[in-house]
Amino acid sequence: MKLCAALAFAAVLAGTPAARPQTASQDQAPPAAPTIRSNSTLVLVPALVRNKAGQLIFTLTANDFTLTDDGVPQKLTLEQDTGGEPLALVVVLEGGGAGARELEKYRALAPMIESVVGGVPHQLAVVGFDSAPVLVQNFTPDAARAAHAVQELIADDSGDNGAAILDSIGFAVDLLRKQPLEYRRAILLIAETQDRGSKLPLDEALRAVSDTNTAIYSVGFSSGRDELKHESAKTLGDSTPGPPHGCMGKDPDPNATQNKAVQAYDCLSLLVPPLRIAKAAAIAATGGLRTNVPETVARLTGGEYFKLTDAKSLERDLATISNHIPNRYVLSFQPQSPHAGFHAISLRVPGYAGLEVSARDGYWADPEDSPSPRP
Repeated sequence: MKLCAALAFAAVLAGTPAARPQTASQDQAPPAAPTIRSNSTLVLVPALVRNKAGQLIFTLTANDFTLTDDGVPQKLTLEQDTGGEPLALVVVLEGGGAGARELEKYRALAPMIESVVGGVPHQLAVVGFDSAPVLVQNFTPDAARAAHAVQELIADDSGDNGAAILDSIGFAVDLLRKQPLEYRRAILLIAETQDRGSKLPLDEALRAVSDTNTAIYSVGFSSGRDELKHESAKTLGDSTPGPPHGCMGKDPDPNATQNKAVQAYDCLSLLVPPLRIAKAAAIAATGGLRTNVPETVARLTGGEYFKLTDAKSLERDLATISNHIPNRYVLSFQPQSPHAGFHAISLRVPGYAGLEVSARDGYWADPEDSPSPRP
């Protein structure tokens, strides 16, 4: 997807100055750059519960769930009738590099967009990317218009060899922040597994994904080995409080053969248990962003991950997503004295053997979060 062509197409579809006020039916101009900020201490935890046969379970109450935040039990609230809430969905499609080879398979997406959002009030946006994200379709309640944008993106099958997945997710998250507070938020991401073009550092990417109550549903396809150029330059940031450089306040040995992640693991024993859990989870999550972005962001946000094989498999996966989006339990809790940085979540149903719970396994807290009903 040539960036200039996509920009021109986006301008034709949007036809709206950036300063135009947003309404429920008007398009919305894209942000200039990702602004990663959370200002809420209310954490939403969408959860899908299935039995061994894969059937959805709908009869549980808040008391049936147990959740820990960095190992500390939390009091849960179960929101009622969440399936009927309005939905804001951003479709994020890779159109360059490995994505250009998969465009024909995307054709199953356009006719299914309306079924993915279901019968609730909704706003849809479409973002295409190769080495940079482009807003192809501003938020609209018209599913046909969003489907047309997907078709046009498929038709424009040229692009560079970039794969700025993390930058594009941050872009989509910022679009969703501007939607009304009562809207559920979701991203449908179709991309290769490895990021090869983002400028966002991995620790900032972890923050971008984890500090918002947005579920990411991902469909991933393999990246070619010869295309993986950028992973070695990305390093883990110190996103959780704990002993600084070298664990004891000194710079690490410049001749040490350990990489930064291994050094961080060596420091874990010096942290108090909650921070130890958080640091280990942050290291694992950032490692996942290095190896498989779509799968990792789905796990972090409580969405789902599927592998793209052909157009039929994508059609089946989209049907599954359309069934699961409105049929999740939505639990919430307010962390007790949360530390800044990444937090590890564990959600279980201990009284029911054989049930599988799928839910987000982490979130980000900023130093001065303030309560809000929904960020």
